[in-house]
Amino acid sequence: MEWARGVTRVSVLTGAGISTDSGIPDFRGPDGVWTKNPRMADLFTYRNYMTDQAVREQFWAAYSGHTAWTAEPNAAHRALADLDRAGLAVRVLTQNIDGLHQRGGTPDRKVLELHGSMRNTVCVGCEVSQPSEKVLARVAAGEKDPACQDCGGILKLDVILFGQYLDSAVFAKAGAIAAASHLFIAIGSTLEVEPAASLCRVAVDAGARLVIVNRDPTPYDHLAAEVITEPIGTAVPRICQAVLDGRTA
Repeated sequence: MEWARGVTRVSVLTGAGISTDSGIPDFRGPDGVWTKNPRMADLFTYRNYMTDQAVREQFWAAYSGHTAWTAEPNAAHRALADLDRAGLAVRVLTQNIDGLHQRGGTPDRKVLELHGSMRNTVCVGCEVSQPSEKVLARVAAGEKDPACQDCGGILKLDVILFGQYLDSAVFAKAGAIAAASHLFIAIGSTLEVEPAASLCRVAVDAGARLVIVNRDPTPYDHLAAEVITEPIGTAVPRICQAVLDGRTA
């Protein structure tokens, strides 16, 4: 693996595929949430969420019992954390909202959550934030569409829904991280959701080597030094070991 030689700065873009081994279904795969039920995508559209109480009720019902709340980090999450502990400069840019990178051992300051976190809930009116577990307790107690207790506004998981823009400051930071990397690894992402996917090109244009780990082809495969289609749970630990070995090769 020539691309693994002499690497000291690693940036990792992760999508839903890295968390499937933790029991969290992806969205577009053969067993994906939207593949099985295309109407579920309506729950992730900002306009629908804001204008339709029935959509919000469905959203809270779906997320109150979501497997992500009890999921545990898997071998891929742990391998990336081990790479960081080994002394490399590792930064994780994740499209996921499940917090499994942090729970897997990667320090919170080294994880940039591009699409937010399901662990927090925000009022779209007064912008007060609170732990999602408090809102989920209200849902469990019978509130189908819990409102902000401060202003009566609509509550939403602190995540980016379709129709919302990424935080410009967050994305600018992600771009700077990608451009500074020696190796940029995209894991478990279809690389179809922009602008996050464009970080692959940002990294390559700045001189980084790109490695893509995904079961299916992506729009950025032609830029990659290698495309790996083996299961993520075995591929990522192998990649991380190759990078460690490459320091002394």
